[in-house]
Amino acid sequence: MVLDDRFMRAAAKAAEVHRDQMRKGTEIPYFAHLLAVCALVLQDGGTEDEAIAALLHDAAEDQGGEAMLEEIEAEFGSDVSEIVAECSDTFESPKPPWRARKERYIAHLPQASRSALRVSVADKLDNARAILIDYRCLGEDLWARFDPAADVPWYYRSLIDAYRSIDGLDTPLIDELDRTVGELELLTARSG
Repeated sequence: MVLDDRFMRAAAKAAEVHRDQMRKGTEIPYFAHLLAVCALVLQDGGTEDEAIAALLHDAAEDQGGEAMLEEIEAEFGSDVSEIVAECSDTFESPKPPWRARKERYIAHLPQASRSALRVSVADKLDNARAILIDYRCLGEDLWARFDPAADVPWYYRSLIDAYRSIDGLDTPLIDELDRTVGELELLTARSG
């Protein structure tokens, strides 16, 4: 596959939309996460639409809600905007309570498109890797970055269970997510 100008425009759009955003509790530009998710999608055999959605998967949720989703549809098409919508847990601001949002997101996964699932798994894998790396450096202090109601290990284990329950969802990214979350669970159990 050759990535065309539309992909390059999506990368520029993602960089612009998230320009001032950093990864939670770090000085790492948020754009690094978007590039990592996009790379995972492409390495998993994703289409150009899926790669574009990977670059833009947090744009509506974090940077403009439904208006941003409409912009994405106008610029990159309904296939991309539908993937972005399926990968978002809310467009509300302020966001609803953490646990309810996460439970709703997990519950919708069996109805999600294969394209959205590919982007979702890649997103969660990159996030889990970042959490694991940061936990190795910070230990239990890492959890101060998150909503006090957040049960991050529960969320990731629940995601894995949901992905594995979907017939025909076969990607090595799920196994890698499982290994990453398993290592995080072992480390947190040792320090708990």
